[in-house]
Amino acid sequence: MTTMFSYRNMKLPQTIERLPELAYNMWFSWNDDALELFSKINRELWDQFLHNPVRMLAETHPDVWEPLSKDTAFVKQYEKVIQQWDEYCSGTTWFQRTYPEFLNHQIAYFSAEFGFHESLPIYSGGLGVLAGDHCKSASDLGIPLVGIGLLYKKGYFNQKINKEGQQLAEAVSYDFSKLPILPALDGQGQELIVPIQLADRTVQLKIWQVQVGLVSLYLMDADIEGNSQWDRDLTAQLYGGNQDIRIAQEILLGMGGVKALRALGVTTAVYHINEGHAAFQAFERIKEQLDAGLPFHIAVEVIRASSVFTTHTPVPAGHDAFPMPMVEHYCSALLSRWGEHKQAWTQLGLDPSKQLFNMTNLALNTSALRNGVSKLHGQVSREMFRSFHGNIAANEVPIAHITNGVHMNTWLAPELKELYNRFLPGTWATNQTNEDAWKLLDIIPVESLWEVHTHLKEKLIRYVRSNLREHRCRNDMPADKVEEVRSYLSAKALTIGFARRFATYKRANLVFNDLNRLDRLVNSTDRPVQFLFAGKAHPADLPGQEMIREIYRISQMDRFRGKIVLLENYDMNMARYLVQGVDVWLNNPRRPYEASGTSGQKAAMNGVINFSVLDGWWEEGYDGTNGWSIEGNSGADGDIQARENTESIYRLLEQEIVPLYYNQGKLPAQWVSRMKRSIGTLAPVYNTDRMVMEYTNTTYIPTIKRTMSLVANQYDLATKVADYKNFIKANWHFVKFLEVNDGSVKRPLNSTDRIPELSQLTKEITSTLKFGPIWYKDTVVELLYYVEQPNHQWQQVTVTMNAVKELDNRVVQYSATVPAHLRHGSHFSLRVRPVSPNFATSFEMPIVTTF
Repeated sequence: MTTMFSYRNMKLPQTIERLPELAYNMWFSWNDDALELFSKINRELWDQFLHNPVRMLAETHPDVWEPLSKDTAFVKQYEKVIQQWDEYCSGTTWFQRTYPEFLNHQIAYFSAEFGFHESLPIYSGGLGVLAGDHCKSASDLGIPLVGIGLLYKKGYFNQKINKEGQQLAEAVSYDFSKLPILPALDGQGQELIVPIQLADRTVQLKIWQVQVGLVSLYLMDADIEGNSQWDRDLTAQLYGGNQDIRIAQEILLGMGGVKALRALGVTTAVYHINEGHAAFQAFERIKEQLDAGLPFHIAVEVIRASSVFTTHTPVPAGHDAFPMPMVEHYCSALLSRWGEHKQAWTQLGLDPSKQLFNMTNLALNTSALRNGVSKLHGQVSREMFRSFHGNIAANEVPIAHITNGVHMNTWLAPELKELYNRFLPGTWATNQTNEDAWKLLDIIPVESLWEVHTHLKEKLIRYVRSNLREHRCRNDMPADKVEEVRSYLSAKALTIGFARRFATYKRANLVFNDLNRLDRLVNSTDRPVQFLFAGKAHPADLPGQEMIREIYRISQMDRFRGKIVLLENYDMNMARYLVQGVDVWLNNPRRPYEASGTSGQKAAMNGVINFSVLDGWWEEGYDGTNGWSIEGNSGADGDIQARENTESIYRLLEQEIVPLYYNQGKLPAQWVSRMKRSIGTLAPVYNTDRMVMEYTNTTYIPTIKRTMSLVANQYDLATKVADYKNFIKANWHFVKFLEVNDGSVKRPLNSTDRIPELSQLTKEITSTLKFGPIWYKDTVVELLYYVEQPNHQWQQVTVTMNAVKELDNRVVQYSATVPAHLRHGSHFSLRVRPVSPNFATSFEMPIVTTF
């Protein structure tokens, strides 16, 4: 098989010969000097090629390179970037300093999409950009992480908007030879192909490699000769097609991803699943263990111990689920090979309430550690999956949270980096999580920060006008309509940005509920407000597309023209302009449907102030001084929430936000003070350096340690844990409460002179349980009651009962001391559950008996 030509091997003058090395590493995308270097080759082509350095190499005329190699300014910039790159590659990292003993333990990070830069468009939105930022910070921190994904020939789609405001999904097809990717090679230097069984056939997957700083990402491509056309189209488009295509894609991602790791020789210690799309990785890994001779239940235990699952979706309908016959069809080779375990395989993903195979259930069943992506989303996830974990309180469900962040070097404006360099400690960029360093923002002169912000705002407005001109030219609008956009927007007006996926729960059109009130805001003669909107709706999401039409229609009204603007083809390039250039970032989803939301984090570090519903990350980021909270009763129905949120938006704009922005003329010192407060409280917390370090400390390293202990001595501990679980399941029906004695009040020793109130007294509760074959020390018996908190919420109190007497016939008596006014049944209950020091979480086995 012939190897595709790579511009990495092109011959350039010696003084600039490492340009291809830079072009084929996504590190360029978060190094401002590298971006500037490539733009110097030909700035017009650089913009035309979506800032793709590989295409710049491919389509720049050979005659250009010799003069460039003698251009003193270009060579000086080149040498500066090469020095930075070499230092980056050779420097000591956080992971090397913190966990040197785990440097050879790779973490495999599976995601259906990765968003690094507009030059590699294999992402649709927030999930992909988060995955990209995760990999970038992993590289910066030296985490031994490898990414696994799919390479989509057509990516997502380019968004065009016609004269009527209708979104048109423009299909694209990428020439991989001009993207910053290369075929992965085997030991003989041949392109790497791995086979994957899909239904009744074998699909061949070509493996591509993307270098992301020090991290490698491997992408699987089914569009190769030998595959049927249907199979070749499996990696055509992200989130496209019907359920057959969707389940096939997820099998390629999960099972194919594991096979790719094996073919590449990557020794993997942790498997991190970014959303349930890749949960089929467990099937392939269980199969490997079965092939090695492990019993099924032990194989599951090993796979479970080494898997980490991050869920992003706060509504049940957003979790992929397939009819069981469809799963049996596409996994037929696996299920027929191991037919005796067919029920056990399918049980791993079964949602018994709907009789569907749910990918999130599969992920939960095969991942010991799980997390949501914000504090609130963790709570929502625990509520959502409470029934999955038996009869326990939502706060006890073993799903933690690690709040999302964003990659600072990618999203922070170069002009602000330069400003921060002048006033913050020299290590602020590599030690972003040091909150003390950010306190020095206070010494930045008001004039300096406002000058940089104004410059970024002017850049944004120029970009917006260019976007609008292109839209109007393509739609054959009259010349005067094309030219009038030159007068659209003002750098002096308060500018509010709203940019995200157009899904109905995000309520992009909420501010249009009162057009007359909006009219007064945008058309104020001395305190005008202007709005920018951007985002794509999924091609199958008709209500989301209707939102786009509504916003476009309003933007074309005479009273709003040039003051409310809808941009087309939202991508990472546009996002940078928006989060760096607007004054206020508006976010008004229906709570609690925004799992995290990261666009506001990108805005915050750039001094853009958040104005948001207390949902996702903002619920924990907002402190009353660093932005604004859109108020409303989140427990009310959708219409009431919408009315209350709309009223809050207008009231805050009219009474707080607009007056603050305009209250001090050309230099709004109080506004800049709030900008600083926003940056200082949010930037050091909501970045991916903090996020990835948290994943490493709380999931990756504990997972490696536990897995190593389970598989040591020929899987001795894994066998014990798996056998123990099977024994508990088989014999739990013997565990029964025989009686509960409410006890009698204990009078305090010092209460002779008065009769204490009942609430101050305690009493001893006793209970007797029969355990059958199960040893009582393999369980914990607990007493549960609730205490009302000052906020009128009820908090569960859990009291562990003590075994006081072992009676005949596996019967044990327990006791506990509780407030005297509590009565069994009406005030407190008892429960017994299995425990083990070898469990990853307290409620690893969702088996609870209550009384």
